[in-house]
This record gives sequence, C-alpha cells and structure tokens, in this order.
Amino acid sequence: AKELCALDFDGFAIGGLSVGESNSDMYDTVEWTTQFMPKDKPRYLMGVGTPEDLVENVERGVDMFDCVMPTRNARNGTLFTSYGKVNIKSARFKENNEPLDPECGCMVCKTYSKAYLNHLFRAREITYFRLATIHNLYYYLDLMKQMREAILENRFKQFKKEFYKKRES
Repeated sequence: AKELCALDFDGFAIGGLSVGESNSDMYDTVEWTTQFMPKDKPRYLMGVGTPEDLVENVERGVDMFDCVMPTRNARNGTLFTSYGKVNIKSARFKENNEPLDPECGCMVCKTYSKAYLNHLFRAREITYFRLATIHNLYYYLDLMKQMREAILENRFKQFKKEFYKKRES
C-alpha cells in the first residue's frame, strides 16, 4: 500500500476483499490500508456492497463502491429500506397498502404499496423488476448522499448510530 500510494495515481482501489473473510477482518484490512492512502484522492473498494458495509467502510475512509447487490437483490425480491431488508415475496405483504419505505423519496415508495409490489413479483411481471431496481439503486445513492452530508456537517458518528438503531427496530 505504501509503495503504490507513493505513485501519483488519480485514485486508489482496494480489491480482494469480501470473498469469504469475516466483516471484522475486512474492516480491519480496509482501515489498515486506507491509512497509507492520500486523503485528497478517491478511494474505491471493489465488490463490497451491503448497506452496513458501506457505512462501516466510509467510516474507514472509503469514497466509492461497486456491487451487484442492489440489482441482484431487487431481481430476487429483496428490497433495501431505512429499517433493513424487506422480502417482498412474503405473503404478509399481500394486503399491505403501506409504502415500502415511508422515509424514502423514490418514485416507487411515493407511488406504490407493498401489496402492489408483492403482486407484481408473484406474477413475475417485468414492471416489478424495473420498480425494484429503481428503488434499490435510489436507496444506495441516497445512503451515500446522507453519509456525505453527515461527514460535511461533522456528524457521521451520530448518523451511524441512527442508521443501526433504525435497523434494530
């Protein structure tokens, strides 16, 4: 890491993680690695993508991520919300007319109910896949936006605490 960071690259990627090691080991490795990286260059963590992993690794100095998780999970009926994952396939949503995530500003949450999304998924309707992908991508983009704002306002620790508290409720 020290030798690579001595070179004047436009940014730095961290790869080879999230391939079976524990979260603790991944976080420790990222923390160790980022200490050598210039703070004024982008830091990219490859292939890591749970919302929790994003929060933990942003705290450790990572700026960017890529992962198939939002789109793959959308296709398989798992949607990300402020309160954790929702398995929209579940029969308990069949008659639930609430929005997927009342805190989400995406057009899916503003327009459609859990019952409707459940119906579309069960019917294997192509519209479901589009709406679910739109929602999950919006969720991820908004999560990153919230973290950027928290960092700029010097309240990241409070953001992180609230992030986990919602998921426990």
